[in-house]
Amino acid sequence: MLKSFFADMHIHIGRDIFDKPVKITASKNLTITNILIEASRNKGIKLIGVIDCQSPTVQLELKQLMNKGLAYELDDGGIRFEEVTLILGSEIEVYDENCRGPIHVLCFLPSLKEMEKFSEWLVTRMKNITLSSQRYYGSAKELQYKVKELSGIFIPAHVFTPYKSLYGKGVLHSLAEVFDPDLIDGIELGLSSDTSMADQITELHSYTFVTNSDAHSLAKIGREYQEILMEEPSFKEFNYALHLVKGRKIVHNYGMNPKLGKYHNTVCDKCLHAMKPNSLVCEKCGSKKIVKGVADRINELGSFKGEIEGRPPYLYQVPLEYLPKLGPKTFKKLLEHFETEMNIIHHVSYEKLADVVPDNIAKSIILMREGKLSIQAGGGGKYGSVSKT
Repeated sequence: MLKSFFADMHIHIGRDIFDKPVKITASKNLTITNILIEASRNKGIKLIGVIDCQSPTVQLELKQLMNKGLAYELDDGGIRFEEVTLILGSEIEVYDENCRGPIHVLCFLPSLKEMEKFSEWLVTRMKNITLSSQRYYGSAKELQYKVKELSGIFIPAHVFTPYKSLYGKGVLHSLAEVFDPDLIDGIELGLSSDTSMADQITELHSYTFVTNSDAHSLAKIGREYQEILMEEPSFKEFNYALHLVKGRKIVHNYGMNPKLGKYHNTVCDKCLHAMKPNSLVCEKCGSKKIVKGVADRINELGSFKGEIEGRPPYLYQVPLEYLPKLGPKTFKKLLEHFETEMNIIHHVSYEKLADVVPDNIAKSIILMREGKLSIQAGGGGKYGSVSKT
């Protein structure tokens, strides 16, 4: 029997079991154990992808959890901890003679055994395997072949962001310039784009789109996510959903309105003044450092106008922490009454919310659920914001 499960497949690790950095820019309390606890107990997310699992010290922490009986591997791939299944992933930076600029990709493997083999292979092609998102020395296709040899999943990451993405740098016009298109299992949209924007590019029509948080802190887990129809949360079922096998599929993508993304508009990188797409110099401060926005980049590349049959709805939402006047104490009170963030966002009625929090906050949650919040666009590394109600 197929059921719906929420999934966030791009979460970073800040520190390993020895308190050493993994993702240097991530929160220190973002350990693999804390991620599993947060997803299971507070977020209500049933499937997560942690994309720094190539690090041997992260693997060690997972083995310790399993040895204590707190986690176990599933026959269909993935590691179960309480109410959540972890899919072992690795975010890797590709930069070969074909891509002409760093591109991040997500590689998911079904078990610790395969991830350990992947790590052994990466050691010969990477300077520091213990850190996140490290430069890989080899061709993109060679990386794809290795992932597939290990029965893995390969997904280009946040494909439109101006930095370290497939389309964002401005020098590539097709994924076939870098990758084997047949060995791509899905496309990650990133925080400044949505389904309708991505579908302007014809070569993406055959791929399933995923929406993930790219979380650098516990609070950011579930900032963007998807609802997946599966038998249970596992590696095999996630792979089936990406390829629409036996009724498995993504039924909803949930993400912030692209205008909230910090790279949506073209702006001056120095003063954040809004610029026209092809501007070379900032008219306000004179800087030549212009960051082309995602919307303008897609307009350059895209030609298709319309909807692709079978695409799941992309629903605009924001994390509860984005809502004006919803502070930590109010958030804690909501969790105490309604258990998980997913439950609050998707299921609790306005009447029950209003019994616990002020009326304006309850209304904001409902407006957010319905995609009706007013927002101010972001750009140049600065997030947009939700207007006060």
